[in-house]
Amino acid sequence: MALEDIYTELIGEHSRNPENKHHLAHATCALKGHNPSCGDEITLELQIENGIVKDASFTGVGCAISQASTDIMIDLIRGQKVEKARELAEKFIGMIKREITDESELEELDEALALQNVSNMPARVKCAVLAWHTLDNALAKDGQDAKK
Repeated sequence: MALEDIYTELIGEHSRNPENKHHLAHATCALKGHNPSCGDEITLELQIENGIVKDASFTGVGCAISQASTDIMIDLIRGQKVEKARELAEKFIGMIKREITDESELEELDEALALQNVSNMPARVKCAVLAWHTLDNALAKDGQDAKK
C-alpha cells in the first residue's frame, strides 16, 4: 500500500469515527470556528489546567478534511503545554501553506502529516486549518483571560 493511500485511509477513519467529537464536561475554554467559504463549523472545547491542555473535544459539522483535521489535532495536543500546542498549530499551518517543508521539522505533527497534500488543493486549505486557527485563537484568548 502506497504512503498516499495510507494517509487517505487515515483521514477517512478520523472523519468517519472521530473519537474526540463530543462535548467536554469540564471545559475551561470554548471557541467556535467557522469557514464561510464552505460552511464548516466547529466548536473546540478545551480543559486547560496549570498551563497544560488536559483534555479537548469538538462538536460541529463539516467536510471529511475539517473533521479529520480537528480529531487528529486533539490527539496531538492533549497533554501538551499551552505553548507547545500553539507551536504545533503554527507548524501545521506553516506546513499547509508550504512555508515549512523540512520533513524533520514536521515529524512531530505525527498523524497530522496525512493532511500535508491538502496544500495542493487550494479550495480545501481552509478546511484543514480551521481547527488549528481556532485552537490558536482559543489558547491566545485563554492566556489573555488568565492575565486578568
